[in-house]
Amino acid sequence: MKRVLIISFLVVVIAFNFSACKSEVKKEEVKVETKDSVKKSSAAFSVANAKNKINFTAYKTTEKVAVGGQFKKIDIIAGGEGNSVKEAINNTAFSIPVSSIFTKDTSRDFKIKKFFFGIMDNTKLLSGKLTLTDDTTGTAEIKMNGVTKSVVFTYTITGNVFNMKATMDVNNWNASAALASLNKACDVLHKGADGVSKTWNDVALDITTTF
Repeated sequence: MKRVLIISFLVVVIAFNFSACKSEVKKEEVKVETKDSVKKSSAAFSVANAKNKINFTAYKTTEKVAVGGQFKKIDIIAGGEGNSVKEAINNTAFSIPVSSIFTKDTSRDFKIKKFFFGIMDNTKLLSGKLTLTDDTTGTAEIKMNGVTKSVVFTYTITGNVFNMKATMDVNNWNASAALASLNKACDVLHKGADGVSKTWNDVALDITTTF
């Protein structure tokens, strides 16, 4: 009888320990950072707290048919604050996860991530820095495929809205192989009336920040 009681006690102790361990693991897995837990900037103008739209237009077929898309996420890693729109934008350093690409076509998104960015060197993120050179132009220093290059852009500030436009040639980032890879993956879809499959190397950027 005594032996049975000892065994029963051991079973209860083991079961309790197992349950406690399981509970701790569960708490660790569900811990997430919410918007409320992110420290908000007290600056008059903050890019991190603003509404940012990062739109791009790529082109396919010899007729140069436009294909629009956007990146749904941007992280501000330095700067991005000021007492005016211009001051907040100037010297803003950022990173954009390529996983946040969105073209309203999941199949296309998958191909761009796998066959374009996926074969580049260390390109899970696009990173860079914005510098305003005067009241209408600036430069965006962009790192992609292990290469950092500058892109000239034009911009406007209307009230609390900043908008910049630029065109980048992806071949300046040694991306010709990535472009060829994407074109091969989209061969039929990138054929025009002439039967030629083509993916253009220039991409138009249209970025808006609303404070």
